[in-house]
Amino acid sequence: MEYKLTSPVTGNELSKLKAGDTVLLSGTVYTARDQAHKRLTECIEKGEPLPFPLEGSAIYYVGPTPEKPGEVIGSAGPTTSCRMDSYSPLLIEKGNRIMIGKGQRNEAVKTAIKKHGAVYLGAIGGAGALMAASITECEIIAWPDLGCEAVRKLTVRDMPLTVVIDTEGNDLCAR
Repeated sequence: MEYKLTSPVTGNELSKLKAGDTVLLSGTVYTARDQAHKRLTECIEKGEPLPFPLEGSAIYYVGPTPEKPGEVIGSAGPTTSCRMDSYSPLLIEKGNRIMIGKGQRNEAVKTAIKKHGAVYLGAIGGAGALMAASITECEIIAWPDLGCEAVRKLTVRDMPLTVVIDTEGNDLCAR
């Protein structure tokens, strides 16, 4: 099946998605990779405010290349998601509902996905220009010192994704 979703998500709209479904995602998506995940976790542990609301959020594991003149963003292909596995369960617990990346996730992430009704969506690896084409706005909102790993707020339109792990824990990578 193919579904259109808008982020941030509310309620149980993710529960209809099944592993293998196609999603065209629109709305707000935040970027965060390894170092940003570490800082997000530190903020939560210290009770400090986060740079964006986690409730219903979509986080794309990407470190885009610099944009060329006239472009919103450079190449924006996904990075390997397992690098965020040690941080993801806490972020899911605190409200993150959509994770976007590539590759497998560990059991702790799958357990958190099932417990909190989140999903893991796969982006096409090696197709950064295709992924960038669905990004209509991009703004660095936190930690510019991290360079390509700074947290960005993206506005996306019909970003093509595949449900890799659904809310029930069904996992395309486990087949």
